[in-house]
Amino acid sequence: MSEKFEVGTVVTGKVTGIQPYGAFVALDDSTQGLVHISEITHGYVKDINDHLKVGDEVQVKVLSVDEAAGKIGLSIRATEEAPERPAAPAKKAPKKRQAAVKAGTNDSSEGFNTLKDKLQEWIDQSQREDLIKK
Repeated sequence: MSEKFEVGTVVTGKVTGIQPYGAFVALDDSTQGLVHISEITHGYVKDINDHLKVGDEVQVKVLSVDEAAGKIGLSIRATEEAPERPAAPAKKAPKKRQAAVKAGTNDSSEGFNTLKDKLQEWIDQSQREDLIKK
């Protein structure tokens, strides 16, 4: 098998069967390989039937030859030039958020207290004998 088809060679084959995962291509009377769905064309392929049908003649590149399993991996995509990708738009810098400021002051002891405000309270608690575990 590998004498006929070496990895990297491009050959003409005929589509003999289509499955959801790929297309089978006959390379000669006794040798067949698989074009995986990801190797059909550049870009996303939802349905292989939109790109190929049984009986189509296709150019394929041999990607792999597994003598022991008798499998040949093929690619149609590798025989085509990749389409140019459009230039990605420049990313905008993320907007910075400003904290909301409440009008007026509230002297309540509820809510958020800064560490500075709590520090003296913690020091006083740490010095109380009735709170120290023995």
